[in-house]
Amino acid sequence: MRLLKRNDSGGISFTDDIPEPDLARLEYAILSHTWGPNKEEVSYDDILEGTWTSKPGVGLEKIRFCLQQTIQDGIDHFWVDTCCINKKDAAELSKSLISMFRCYAGAKKCYVFLSDVPQEEVSGTNWEQDFRHSRWFRRGWTLQELIAPPALEFFSKDGRALGTKASLESQVSEITGIPVQALRGQDLADFTIHERRQWQKGRGTREPEDLVYSLLGLLDISMPVLYGEGLNQAQRRLENEISNAQKGPLILKSVHKCSR
Repeated sequence: MRLLKRNDSGGISFTDDIPEPDLARLEYAILSHTWGPNKEEVSYDDILEGTWTSKPGVGLEKIRFCLQQTIQDGIDHFWVDTCCINKKDAAELSKSLISMFRCYAGAKKCYVFLSDVPQEEVSGTNWEQDFRHSRWFRRGWTLQELIAPPALEFFSKDGRALGTKASLESQVSEITGIPVQALRGQDLADFTIHERRQWQKGRGTREPEDLVYSLLGLLDISMPVLYGEGLNQAQRRLENEISNAQKGPLILKSVHKCSR
């Protein structure tokens, strides 16, 4: 996993690729957000070339927000999916998506940047109404980004703290249909595969296959990411992996019984 690191002058640069065992010993923050137009998002090449500060709109706002928040929290490293993955490298992209649930789970802090929740003084409405209607809650990838991190904090587009997953758990559960126990970190194996898949109902993704890929960590399934295969084929592969995973323990149990 490649992280962004703050320097003393307020800039950022990439770390080397950090193996998961080493990542587990490193404190880092991670960003959850909704994507804007591609031309506005800070990309991998923008960071490499040092042109990220010239990006327009919300893409730059999100990076600057992360910089300020990590300074406040005393965290030197952070991860943002728009720029920390070299999406031109298919192998790297696949590896990143497969391991993403674990990366969110290992973060010291997850910042949820809600670009459609303005300051109360600007919007003239109660922030909780804007919060409930944020499109962040309708993203496919939001599901794992909400459940995996132990410490998750919500922020408005102006960087104002709105609350945490713990302090807003009743509202979040009502909005998403995810049980409070799952939000609190209860072992996902306590919920059936059908229950976990139902939590994604009504969500959408930019790429059709991501409706499947965004479930991998939640279901503890690992399979190659193949953009272009189409949603139906991705779903068939997922069903096969689920079937194989369920058969494994049954076979082992039968062997144990025979050996007694």
